[in-house]
Formats: sequence, structure tokens, C-alpha cells
Amino acid sequence: MAVNMKGKDLISIHDLSREEVDQILETSQILKMKQKLGEQYHPLKGKTLGMIFQKSSTRTRVSFEVGMFQLGGHALFLSANDLQLNRGETIADTARNLSRYLDGIMIRTFDHQDVVDLAEYSSVPVINGLTDLLHPCQVLSDLFTIKEKKQNLEGLKLIYIGDGNNMAHSLMFGGAKMGMHVVICSPSGFEPDPEITRLSRVDASKSGATISIEDDPVEAVKTADVIYTDVWASMGMEDEHEERLRSFASYQLNSELLEKSKEDVIVMHCLPAHRGEEITDEVIDGPHSIVFDQAENRLHVQKAIMALTM
Repeated sequence: MAVNMKGKDLISIHDLSREEVDQILETSQILKMKQKLGEQYHPLKGKTLGMIFQKSSTRTRVSFEVGMFQLGGHALFLSANDLQLNRGETIADTARNLSRYLDGIMIRTFDHQDVVDLAEYSSVPVINGLTDLLHPCQVLSDLFTIKEKKQNLEGLKLIYIGDGNNMAHSLMFGGAKMGMHVVICSPSGFEPDPEITRLSRVDASKSGATISIEDDPVEAVKTADVIYTDVWASMGMEDEHEERLRSFASYQLNSELLEKSKEDVIVMHCLPAHRGEEITDEVIDGPHSIVFDQAENRLHVQKAIMALTM
């Protein structure tokens, strides 16, 4: 029986049930098929999504805006300069006002608490488009992409190489929820948040997954089904760039490291990529890479999230 997700916020994959994640992935497959066949499907006709951007974006803005159009609705772009937040209006008052006009809100911001507060005071569903703590829409798209390529998620081993950032956190939650073994491979001092690690292990104990924190990428990739990487300095950390280049120098995903993994391993990156830093051209453009497939799937998965919740 389908799970009713109408009105539900999407703040973290940790908050979703296994059945809800399955429903998002199954709906994504249906919507992708319809789009590829040229079928029009307008379940959100007459509805409007407000998109709050306090962080700039390529994939998030385009995929949500196009997705809302394809579902028959309208997306309204709201930059930080368009709102009164910059002039002191509270998140609570912003949520109360926007809820009177909109059918859903997507927010991409720095402070995760802003999303939590927005959802608390909003009477319409709130979708986390990214915070410094989590990136759930990206990882739901990643799970969908892995399932497309490997036909299954349970029992697969995903190795994430790099900073223990919002991507690492959401990959831990996503893998744990779906029975995947996730290894976060980061240099000392750049490990994931301990509380996120604890919570993901709670989820993993229910699904048969494992969550591990390691620091040797050569050992980690040997049994990987999926190798994932991300930029070493996330948005807002530009002043740490040179220091991080030194700290992560041995964590580059290059052909030498890739050769130590399995023949059918797939390579993923959430983009944007800093080519020549965390990943080389020959890997991101090579036969193991599914990077641009996962980028496309942001459209289909976010359409599923909007169709199910709005």
C-alpha cells in the first residue's frame, strides 16, 4: 500500500521511513519514464513552489524549476536579496507569510536550523535543498541512480572519499536506511559529525547496513561497489582552500586509485567538481563515471518528492 506523504517535510533522510524512501525511488522511476516517453503529467497544476536561495546553485535551481514546470505547476525564485530575511524578519514570520501564498517551499541555505525553523512554522511542506549539515535531495537522487545501475541497493558497499561534510552525512543516512554499507574515508580532523554518525548507525542497525569511518583510501576502495567524492572545500570555506589542498592531497580520486577497486565499480560526484583536485579528468570522464546520470536524476527524484508531498 502506498504511503501517504502529502504535507510531509523533507529535512533529512533520517526522518524518512524505509517505505517512504522506496516510494520516492519508485515514483522517480515512473516520472522519468513518462518524461522520456514525452508524456505530460500535471499533478501539481495550479500549485506554486517558493524556492529560497541563500546559497547560489546550478543543479538545484534548474532541476526544481524545470521539475515544477513539468508537473504543471510554477516555481518562484527567491534570492536572499528578494526577501526581508536580510533586513531582520524572522524565519518564523517568513514561514507564516509564505505559507499563505505557496503550496510548498524549497530552501537552500547555510544554517541547518533555518530549515528546521522554517518547517516548524510553515503550514506547507518544506524541502531541504541543501544546508551545511545535510543534502538529502542529492542523496535520494544518488540512491535512485545506483539502483538504476546496480538493480539493487541492499548489501552494496559505498566508499566516500573526502571531507566529512553534508554529502558524507546524507550518504550515511541514505545508505543506512537502505541497507548499504557506507565507509567515510577522511583525513584526521575532517571526519563526519559524531552525532550524525551515531544516528546513522541507529538506522543501520535496523537495515543490516554498516557505517564505518576510515582514513586509508587505498584500502577502502578495494571492495567498493561505488566510489563517491566531493569538493574538499565546500561553499563558504573558500578561505580554507589552500590548507585543505594540503590535507587532502593523498585523497584524490585518480586512475591509480581507481585501478585498486573492482572492475565494475561506479564513480559518483555530486558536482560541481574541481577537476584536478578531488577528481581527475580521466576518472570523471571515464567509463566508470555515472556523474552526469546522477546529475540528470536530480530532476526526476525532486519531481517525485514534490508530487508526493505537495
